[in-house]
Amino acid sequence: MGYWGYYVVARTGRPLTEFDALDGVREELTLLEERAGQWQVWECPGGSGDRTRDIGSMNALAAQTGAPALFAYVMDSRCAVIEAAAPDSGTWTACLGRAAAATFIGGDERALEDYFLPPRDAAERAVTWAAEGGLTRVAKPLADVLAAPAEPSAEELFFRFLDRLGVIAR
Repeated sequence: MGYWGYYVVARTGRPLTEFDALDGVREELTLLEERAGQWQVWECPGGSGDRTRDIGSMNALAAQTGAPALFAYVMDSRCAVIEAAAPDSGTWTACLGRAAAATFIGGDERALEDYFLPPRDAAERAVTWAAEGGLTRVAKPLADVLAAPAEPSAEELFFRFLDRLGVIAR
């Protein structure tokens, strides 16, 4: 069995546990990394198939921090659902490991577009999201990651996505 859980990413000088937007999971959050530019990556465990957990609102977190925020829900290390928000450009959703994600929703990759932006569109939104966080990115490398299989794991693909967003390790 692979990993099930959430990663929460935001840019702020305060710990994410201090924000009301994450109040419901505050006690379960663990800081994984502090990245360059005051970006933080936190983890919140999720049990196998725990799809009903309310991690909190990324819109609310973005509003409270005044900066972009996102979470990724990793399912069995096979795929990840991303919800991102920024104070000005709003919310967007995407997924990593599209073929595996399609199996979780019981459809094919075309069915994913009922729930998530296609890789190219998600990459464009990600560029805008990154710009609100003071990062200058281009869409093509982001689209490549968004279209890639989750090999060797969705977690590694997610951290590659963060790197391409410019949320880089120190």
